[in-house]
Amino acid sequence: MFSRAVRPALSAGNQALARTALPKSTAQAANYATLREIEGRLKSIKNIEKITKTMKIVASTKLTRAQKAMGDSRTYGQTSNQVFEEAETKPIEEKKTLMVVCSSDKGLCGGIHSGLSRATRRMMEQHPDMDLAIIGEKAKAQLSRSNGKSVVLSFAGIGKDVPTFADAQAIADQICLLPEEYASVRILYNKFINAQSYEATPIEAFSEEAITQSPNFAAFEIDDEVVGNLREYSLANSLYWALAEGHACEQSARRNAMDNASKNAGDMISKFTILYNRTRQAVITGELVEIITGAAASED
Repeated sequence: MFSRAVRPALSAGNQALARTALPKSTAQAANYATLREIEGRLKSIKNIEKITKTMKIVASTKLTRAQKAMGDSRTYGQTSNQVFEEAETKPIEEKKTLMVVCSSDKGLCGGIHSGLSRATRRMMEQHPDMDLAIIGEKAKAQLSRSNGKSVVLSFAGIGKDVPTFADAQAIADQICLLPEEYASVRILYNKFINAQSYEATPIEAFSEEAITQSPNFAAFEIDDEVVGNLREYSLANSLYWALAEGHACEQSARRNAMDNASKNAGDMISKFTILYNRTRQAVITGELVEIITGAAASED
């Protein structure tokens, strides 16, 4: 009596012996799929190719609008960063940092969301006490498995259209309402390098205390009552910049992913077309052989 662990292997071996024991013609006939199966597979692949080509065209159209919005958002974000660079603003090390991860709710765009999640995990390893605010369901689903306890805020409904400053302002309002007083807000987004590449990049957004303690902050002659508004406005600017660049990266990645999918579908269509023609020829040849054999037998 064999044990249960040995039975699957023994069964597989018996099946292999049974296949090798078959005649060559029978084994070849068994390995060929029927014409109807190949035709159905070929039809489904052609339908997939039509869908991926359409999605590529749509992504290319949206990318033009996304790049225009990205150029406008960079003007806002870089101007805010220039103020803090000239003021030599630094985050306060004694307090916690909030990481805002900017992704979206949509997929079918390659590894753009998983790359952002990997960069977030690397930063979380260096700063385990850092909290997370996640924009988009894709990054939320990935980071909730590994860093679910650090997530204090999440946003859905992102990525349906080109981001606006109103969207960034609404997110900034919710971040400012969090009970924890953070030393800085670090925004992680996909930086648009070109149509083929992008990179996960952080942007610093500082607290009111960090702004007022800047060495060169007095040179700007800003009243203390306005610092809170400046902080929220600069946070909204940075979020707008991050969301717009991330949206452009997403559309570019989706266009490239659909282009690769269309090429792969085309290769599969060529292979299945050859297989279909060969199988059809084999079927016709077999039928002719049967007709000729039957005719010869009837003459005898």
